[in-house]
Amino acid sequence: MSIFAKTQGLRVSAHGLELALENGASFSVQVLEDSLVRVRYKPAKGYLEPRTWAIAPQRGQDVPWHGRDRDDSRGFSCPPARVEESAGLTTLRTAALSVTLQAEPLKLMWADRNGQTLLSDRATSAYFSSPRTGAIRHYLQRDRAERYYGLGDKTGPLNLHGRRLRTLGLDALGYDPQNGDPLYKHWPFVLTRAPTGQWWGIYYDTLATCTFDLGCEHDNYHELYRYVEIDDGDLDYYLMVGDTPGAVIAQFVRLIGGTHLPPKWSLGFAQTAMGLADAPDAQAQLAAFIDRIQTEDIPCSSFHYGSGYSSRGKRRYVFTWNHDKFPDPKALNQRFHEAGMHLVANIKPCLLDDHPAFAEVKAMGGFIRDASRQAPVVEQFWDGVGSHLDFTHPGVLDWWQKKLGEQVLDFHIDAGWNDNNEYAIMDDNASCHGFGQTLPMHRARPLHALLMTRATFEAQSRRQTDQATFTVTRGGPPGIQRYAQSWSGDNTTSWETLRWNIRTGLQMSLSGLFNVGHDVGGFAGPTPGPELFVRWVQACCLNPRMVMNSWKADGTNNVPWLHPSVTTEVVAAIRLRYRLMPYLWSLFERAHTLHEPIIRPTFYDFPDDEPCFCDSDDFMLGHALLVAPVVQQGASTRRVYLPAGPSAWFDFHTGQRLEAGTVHELAAPLASLPLFVRAGVSLPLATGISGRHSVDDPVSEIRQYGD
Repeated sequence: MSIFAKTQGLRVSAHGLELALENGASFSVQVLEDSLVRVRYKPAKGYLEPRTWAIAPQRGQDVPWHGRDRDDSRGFSCPPARVEESAGLTTLRTAALSVTLQAEPLKLMWADRNGQTLLSDRATSAYFSSPRTGAIRHYLQRDRAERYYGLGDKTGPLNLHGRRLRTLGLDALGYDPQNGDPLYKHWPFVLTRAPTGQWWGIYYDTLATCTFDLGCEHDNYHELYRYVEIDDGDLDYYLMVGDTPGAVIAQFVRLIGGTHLPPKWSLGFAQTAMGLADAPDAQAQLAAFIDRIQTEDIPCSSFHYGSGYSSRGKRRYVFTWNHDKFPDPKALNQRFHEAGMHLVANIKPCLLDDHPAFAEVKAMGGFIRDASRQAPVVEQFWDGVGSHLDFTHPGVLDWWQKKLGEQVLDFHIDAGWNDNNEYAIMDDNASCHGFGQTLPMHRARPLHALLMTRATFEAQSRRQTDQATFTVTRGGPPGIQRYAQSWSGDNTTSWETLRWNIRTGLQMSLSGLFNVGHDVGGFAGPTPGPELFVRWVQACCLNPRMVMNSWKADGTNNVPWLHPSVTTEVVAAIRLRYRLMPYLWSLFERAHTLHEPIIRPTFYDFPDDEPCFCDSDDFMLGHALLVAPVVQQGASTRRVYLPAGPSAWFDFHTGQRLEAGTVHELAAPLASLPLFVRAGVSLPLATGISGRHSVDDPVSEIRQYGD
């Protein structure tokens, strides 16, 4: 790799710096807000990625379908900064931070409003590009006391210091819940806590695959460092600072367009299972499910159709119905609605080579193409081969939305569930239409998940003018939160998965993706035993998303009555969710308006309480509740650290007053989820929960927690 070429001159203004490089490229620093600065490298021939689909700072205004021009500064206030020059260094200073540029060797140094160092590029060399591969590297100095979070759906402990991770979407069925990487999202945002206690975030706006080395690599000729390597994309990053993690996360979420406020019904418990829709007598089995959910008096707000409604054997054909298994799907769907359940249907972005619409889409040039052969790329997909739809082709967008209407929405289904949309295409020659400007697929893979989700969302919005829109996506980059809920993908049943999935959900929240959850009980692998099943339901019943999902080789399905011996405990956890629904809905509203995560690690609310940074199974639900799931087999007690700050904490179930800032050893019987309320809050609750309970029922109790 080659270090960025020597500089040829510096242009300075109150809004930024631009450094000309000897090869005709430029390097610029631009003040966008007092606490938000952008850094760009522009090659002599122009950007490799001239458009962005992530940056959406204008409230209520989405990115154009064809993307936003990379140099567009609309939506930012661009306040003037004070310019200082001394000893060959140039500094831009705002009310919140300062950035100092050293031209030879090229280096940026950042400080907070008090002049304390926040971060610095690596002193020896910081910016490299590779003429051979097109890769770009950005090196930062590293302090062993720094803590790193973010990067989307990452596994393992929350502090990512010392790990090397990639942002590349893969269909990661059965992933290792502690060490597996990458998973489903492309999310190049890192949140850092500096040794001073200050917080800052950095977002690399690229669709190219990135590798983040957060302290794994060491080189004798350099001091401690971290780096990102961007695989044949552009170096264009946004750096934001704040006194708390929440201040930084909120800035990032504003930058990428905020969080969609879904309909209330989507907050309720939801059921799905591949085995139900895959069964030869699927309609009869689903009718029996409706009967059972009513007989057991279990509140259930929606049912998510697995892709089995479109399957013939093991092969899946999106936007078709297998009428042998579903002789009258509209009648069945009407029964779901009469039982108080909304419907969500799985949809996939790949047509198998014998799909009835394959020739039609091929004729319009609507598949990802092999640029050398000018033919659709055909690769493995499920139990066959097929071609992926090109969502940068206007004709495909029209086709998708038309078929969604005809085969999903017209069947009385409320929402699409965008699945298997990682676009893990291996062909190096693959390209897409790019709205008239061809894009190579290695710089567009996550874009298709984003546009697929948006196409589904907007088609529903046009029909559902009297209600909020809901959709789901498994894959995608920053921007999907403008439309959809997401989850941690195809997890595997085990105690280890239960424990580590909690952290993956929190990591997504720290990354600015708030409406998240997990497949309750584990999607793949063995059937959960009674104890594990109860603890899993408890751990997930207060996540933003609560969907029970599974695909088990022995034909069993994760349903509330899976183990009759513990059905009472499972239903109690589901009812706890509905009891707390008024509070949960208020958190969704705050996520939408204030850009606050719904679930978060305890250090989010107590960043000055050092014990909160210890690896833990606990999490906060909003500012009022601390949830302490039991994730150890056979455990009947739970050690819980209740953070310092409040005057006290209270056990939600018993009302017992507990001292703040100390560890408590508390009883945790199988029937109960340890749950604690901070002193000084008023908690809105619903009462009288039953199978017919609605998420729209009004608050019926406000419980005060004074001291």
